[in-house]
Order: sequence, then C-alpha cells, then structure tokens
Amino acid sequence: MSLSFAEVEHVARLARLRLSPDELEQMRGQISDILDYIAMLQDVDVTGVPSTSQVTGLVSVTRPDVVIGKLTPEQALSNAPDSQDGMFRVRAVFEE
Repeated sequence: MSLSFAEVEHVARLARLRLSPDELEQMRGQISDILDYIAMLQDVDVTGVPSTSQVTGLVSVTRPDVVIGKLTPEQALSNAPDSQDGMFRVRAVFEE
C-alpha cells in the first residue's frame, strides 16, 4: 500500500512533527513498507489457532484483594497530628 506524499504530510501534521520534504519522502516509503507487511498478515491462515493475549505463560503472583476488616474513625485518626469533627485537619493549600 503506497501512501501519497499528502497523506504522510497530514499524519505528520497530526503528530505535530515538522518534517522536511526529504524526511516526508523517507517516511512515506517506510510507512508504506510497514503497511505492506501488515497487509501480508491478512493472508496468514489462522484457522484453529486460539486467540492469545499472553504468550509467555506468565501468571499473576499477587494475591486477590480480600476485605479483612476496617478501621473505625477513631482508629484511623489515632495517629493523625490534627483532627476535627472526625476528619483529618490539614493546612490550607490555596490562599483565599
């Protein structure tokens, strides 16, 4: 699939790339070659091949999230340097 110079120029503009005419021509050839390789993949017979999202066989080693209890408001505030009305009290971040 051969891209036109204008198509590559449009993509470069969308990507906010400033490319010289020589660079645009080089990119036109490279992107066209990439699209040709992708088109070749359409011809591969994958009948009977299961879909995969993980090819290395890795599995998650983290434990599942399990709720094991919760803190009371008093426990949560027990080490707070300052609290008021059951909430953490912090210095203002924005000036009024």
